[in-house]
Amino acid sequence: MLILILQGLAFAAWAFFFFKALFQIRAIAANETGRFNPGPISFLSAARVWMRDPATRVTRLGWLAAFGVMVQATVLIATAAIALCPRPPQPLNRAMAHDYRPPDTPLAILHHDHQILLVDKPAGLLSVPGRGDHLADCLLTRIQAVFPTALLVHRLDMDTSGLMVFALTPHAQRHLNLQFEERRVKKTYVARVWGEGLAKTGSIDLPLIVDWPNRPLQMVCHETGKPAQTDWRVIRSGGGETRLRLTPKTGRTHQLRVHCQAIGHPILGDPFYATGPAREHSRLMLHAESLRLQHPDSGLGLNFRAKPPF
Repeated sequence: MLILILQGLAFAAWAFFFFKALFQIRAIAANETGRFNPGPISFLSAARVWMRDPATRVTRLGWLAAFGVMVQATVLIATAAIALCPRPPQPLNRAMAHDYRPPDTPLAILHHDHQILLVDKPAGLLSVPGRGDHLADCLLTRIQAVFPTALLVHRLDMDTSGLMVFALTPHAQRHLNLQFEERRVKKTYVARVWGEGLAKTGSIDLPLIVDWPNRPLQMVCHETGKPAQTDWRVIRSGGGETRLRLTPKTGRTHQLRVHCQAIGHPILGDPFYATGPAREHSRLMLHAESLRLQHPDSGLGLNFRAKPPF
């Protein structure tokens, strides 16, 4: 507050001496030209005289001193603002926090032919490599060690377990990508969520957007969020929790996790969106249970399932 007052006083003093200098220069110009309103050239000539005139020395020194104090006060205010303003939160991605410890389990291959590969991803394993050597171990690199031609089609969150499909040829990758893009691939998930009392079935329609200061967290935003829809069906409930079968209609990042939290039933063990006892579980209780897609060659519909480990 004192610095602000000092800056205000310095600015007032600077303005006083500035306008006083203008009047003095104008007076010199009028005296030299004999005109009350001298032109720009006469004004500049008078300014040079003013700079050398001993009678204006006090005005010059006062203007410079006030300007110097004002600049110093501005620097102090800026420094204090930088020091006092809170830093933006760091991203909460646990995999980026150098505590990434992927499970050392063998590949769980559920199906493979000359075009596609279906794998049951364990919780705690990245789908694709992260930034840095400590995040190189992931499901894709493990698969490519066995199937060198394997290509990525979609992803699951590191904390989510369950079915993933990989392409073994560029043709299969293009075909599967188009199926995902046109939402012809049907996916279901099983989740254990906090609390009871949900209706037997229901839908969630809440637009989502990245919570940029806290990325990779997502949040509901009705103004700028992208459309996101999820259907749910209660499998059973009891003991303060509910087991749901979730069917996403869209594929937004963390969609199921944010939608469950938004209706007051966060997924158990969610390190991002659950709090208190709901968070105190060994893993995220979310599993990609089934995939229904068309085979890239034959076009036949295929159904795959992976039993939840919880």
